[in-house]
Amino acid sequence: MSSSPARISALRRDGSKHLVILFFILISLFPLYMMLEVSFKDNATFLRNPWLPTSPMSWHWENWSFAFHLIVPYIANTVFVAVTGTACSLFLAILGAYFFARHRLPFSGILWAGFLALMLMPSVVNITPLFMVLKSLKLLNTLWALVLVGVAAGQVFNIFVLRNFIEDLPRDLFEAAEMDGASHLQQVFTIVIPMSGPIIGTLAILSFLGMWNDFLLPLIVLRDQDLFTLGVGLIYLDGEYVKQWGQIMAAYFVASIPLLVLFFFTMRLFVRGLSAGALKG
Repeated sequence: MSSSPARISALRRDGSKHLVILFFILISLFPLYMMLEVSFKDNATFLRNPWLPTSPMSWHWENWSFAFHLIVPYIANTVFVAVTGTACSLFLAILGAYFFARHRLPFSGILWAGFLALMLMPSVVNITPLFMVLKSLKLLNTLWALVLVGVAAGQVFNIFVLRNFIEDLPRDLFEAAEMDGASHLQQVFTIVIPMSGPIIGTLAILSFLGMWNDFLLPLIVLRDQDLFTLGVGLIYLDGEYVKQWGQIMAAYFVASIPLLVLFFFTMRLFVRGLSAGALKG
């Protein structure tokens, strides 16, 4: 009986914590709710009742038909850029991190310090010279320009993170692989990638999200509407169709579906990568 008040007090504390967590979850999900319920309305219904959903009998399914027809090509372009850029960026970053972690060449410390100095440069200052380089390479108005820039931009952070992980891997594994005649590339595929899986997965998610949500570079580089990525396509939608809120919100919700699917299927991998980073540190 003496432990009963303490247990009740603990349950009350836990209940208050759960209420706070639930409150922040509801705040985070509120924009998604607004997109979904407004997507079934026309402008008149939205102005009369902006906050609450309407009867299913009065839903405007043509908003979703319009959204799918408009957004699916943008999603295809964005998936191509994000997937290709993420795969190439991580592959090159793994090779670069392996070099910095496993080899000590003359002036490698200076090279590494100069490499890290790139992290201090704001990306906006590179827009003008980057535009001139892409123009000279005849890559303007192409998706490959976004892929190449995304690959180059992701190298510094990815190599910085991966180098620490590769340095912490047991050297005996690399020495045994060298005695068996394994080349450097074979060591990367048989030792580095399998043992760095969680952090590679986390970096893949971050790189994918960065390229998926990129807005400034596609806005500057792309001209043809058929090549637009989601960020640019949605902005043009907002300005072109005189604020048809139902169509706009349906398009926004369709655009968010791939990220929701990515979150549900990779959340554990992302948490594992962060936990591995904490343990390594």
